[in-house]
Amino acid sequence: MTVTALILAAGRGERMRPLSDQTPKPLLSVQGRRLIEWHLFNLARAGVRRVVVNTAWLEEQFEPALGDGARYGVEILYSHEGHDHGGALETAGGMKKALPLLGEIFWVVSGDVFTPQFPFDADAVRRFEACGQLGKLWLTGNPLHHPAGDFGIRDGLAVREADEKFTWTSLGLFRRSFVEELMADLPPGAKAPLRPYLEAAMARRALGAERWSGAWTDVGTPERLAALNAQDGRQA
Repeated sequence: MTVTALILAAGRGERMRPLSDQTPKPLLSVQGRRLIEWHLFNLARAGVRRVVVNTAWLEEQFEPALGDGARYGVEILYSHEGHDHGGALETAGGMKKALPLLGEIFWVVSGDVFTPQFPFDADAVRRFEACGQLGKLWLTGNPLHHPAGDFGIRDGLAVREADEKFTWTSLGLFRRSFVEELMADLPPGAKAPLRPYLEAAMARRALGAERWSGAWTDVGTPERLAALNAQDGRQA
């Protein structure tokens, strides 16, 4: 099984302004590396060799910054939503557009989350391949800016309703059939959020879930970016 990855990097990053006015959020530096580079190095370390990066906002900056991926040990392919469709397609639309470049099983990770120890574990991929689920999410404790969380976990599955909910880390494994079956009516190039499709998979009891207890930050504001860089004693 050749596993690929999709890094979501197309968004405008309104809450990160004014920093994101000139630089896409995934290209901002955290502790000496661009945010997206943490994912690229970790994916390469786990043996993932093809990475698709979807782009829209300031998308002309990505290829000069990242090149073809050789310096990270991966092949980078670009899914240009801005050039092709005039703007970002949101998460579901981005997955649908990028699907021809992805494999039967692929990681999805947001380019603006910081999770430097996430292993993109090959064993997790093998377990996922064997279980028959359409997708699997990694959930974490709820940060202060998102106290209600997103989903619960019951018997290893993600559920909408639960006494205790956790926050989706924007990290997940997906099977090609997740897109082909659940997004069959979504035209390529259409703009659509992912949550309704996650909930459709939950209704089938086909969306796994697991807790992630390692470091994780949604780097959504200049203040969160500054706090991460202060921990390392570096400047963005």
